[in-house]
Amino acid sequence: MGKPARSPNQGLSKKKFKDSTATKNKISKEDSPDVNSSEVSELGNLAESVHNELGHWVWYLALILSCIKALLIPTYRSTDFEVHRNWLAITHSLPLKDWYYESTSSWTLDYPPFFAYFEFFLSQFAALVDPDMVLLKNLNHASVATITFQRMSVILSDFVLVYACKDFCQTRFSQLLSRSRGEESSAIHRLTSIKNLTTIVSFLLLGNFGLFLVDHIHFQYNGFLFGIFLLSICRIYQRRHVEAALIFATLLNFKHIFVYVAPAYFVYLLKICFLQYDGKGRVVCKTFSPLKLIVFGVTVIGVFLMSFGPFFHQVPQVLTRLFPFKRGLCHAYWAPNFWALYNVADKILLVLSKIFDIPLQHVQGSMTGGLVQQFDHAVLLPIKPPVAFVLTFFTMLPALFNLWNTYPTPMRFVRVVTLCAFSSYLFGWHVHEKAILLVIIPFTLLSFDTFTDKKLFFLLSSTGHFSLFPLLFTPAEAPIKVLLYLVYTLLSYQFLSSNVIPASSSDKPLLNKLERLYVFGFVAIQIYVGVGHRLLGWDLVLPFIPLMLMSCYCAFGVMYVWVKFYFHTLKLPI
Repeated sequence: MGKPARSPNQGLSKKKFKDSTATKNKISKEDSPDVNSSEVSELGNLAESVHNELGHWVWYLALILSCIKALLIPTYRSTDFEVHRNWLAITHSLPLKDWYYESTSSWTLDYPPFFAYFEFFLSQFAALVDPDMVLLKNLNHASVATITFQRMSVILSDFVLVYACKDFCQTRFSQLLSRSRGEESSAIHRLTSIKNLTTIVSFLLLGNFGLFLVDHIHFQYNGFLFGIFLLSICRIYQRRHVEAALIFATLLNFKHIFVYVAPAYFVYLLKICFLQYDGKGRVVCKTFSPLKLIVFGVTVIGVFLMSFGPFFHQVPQVLTRLFPFKRGLCHAYWAPNFWALYNVADKILLVLSKIFDIPLQHVQGSMTGGLVQQFDHAVLLPIKPPVAFVLTFFTMLPALFNLWNTYPTPMRFVRVVTLCAFSSYLFGWHVHEKAILLVIIPFTLLSFDTFTDKKLFFLLSSTGHFSLFPLLFTPAEAPIKVLLYLVYTLLSYQFLSSNVIPASSSDKPLLNKLERLYVFGFVAIQIYVGVGHRLLGWDLVLPFIPLMLMSCYCAFGVMYVWVKFYFHTLKLPI
């Protein structure tokens, strides 16, 4: 016989840690039987004070980082800057029915409707700052006012991430404090440890190097979107599941790339529709609640109706813009994933076939030419969208089954979210290198769960962020990206190497010798890519080698972390 059936909410807080009474109750006489009531009260007040200090710390950190972001306003801008300027012009100048048909510029609107509404909202202020900014004919318009406005819109929208980070850190503080009451260490020591942990996590989230580089130099709104994502995860931790579904559905209608992690949400929320589980965490079928499922369904469908309703007669056109499958397997710069290694293997086999005079039926154009279009492989089997989709789905299945067959804890949920993002990044169709952030951000929340998580998070963070270097190819920005990367990576290593809480403490070094050697390899790769290739005189003869080398080297690191993290997650107790 297993353990008695268990409710999904048993032993877990249903709502956010808000008031002082809830905070004080985290420290009780159970913590230390020798303390008197006045000492218990004093510890409760201290816990409340630390809880509030965490919120203040997050806001102070955000203000400091915002000042640094403001210093980056004059730096290099990618074509994404003009993309978003053009979207401001489209949504401001045209009626809604024409938004997804407009094609004056090659940078057509290809985000879901909620993001189009967001651009429309920004355009109302943009027209006041610089009326020329919102004119369709003004392609590549980049006045000082326009640059400042668009840069500041990214900085200000980042405060959605700041709020979500504050909410998450305070929630985790209260939950970890409650869970640690049975430990032998003193209450003061536990308070300090948990405060340090949540403070470090807030830095890792808000100071994320990838967000700095992609949003505040290259130019995008990822911080804003990841803020919504983190807020939905936070609602899972708070057991406010309907709100989590609402927020995630809203996120999907801002940027559809988050559909990569939708299977984890589906499985988790479906399991929540069962009111009890057996001793192994499996559902008790007779406790299924149709009402819960209906509430989730109505909530999600309602969000999509609000988003796509005004475009009801244009849905096929909108979907064509959102899912352009005519693009090739890989982006111009190969994301460091499985397909990068597949492409290189194909290249190597092609060269060998020429050396040994092995005839091939056909040889298509090179995939290293930097164009975003379809190519067939010369030797290996050609990859089409259905193949990438099937491989992505099947690599997710073990994680989804694990989530379904174990207790639906928030930590397990975040692990499966991370694994779904991993599968999509490694095996998806036309994956952008920036999509590595969809893996790194949720993984950050797990960085102190176990020692293995700390190690793997650091390896993924350092590898994934290094793989973003080619986004900034101008000499002026080279010192900036190297400096920001070194500061974030070295601080991350220092924080993660510390034994903050017992669950992730170890006497072992954070990385073993082989892993340290791999990380130091980034130095050699950067030297070669930055100056070595040019000094050898190969920049005109073999221009694709630096990007290919960077992509493949990072691909090995990302796949190493994926395999280790997958097995680690599946071996964790239910």
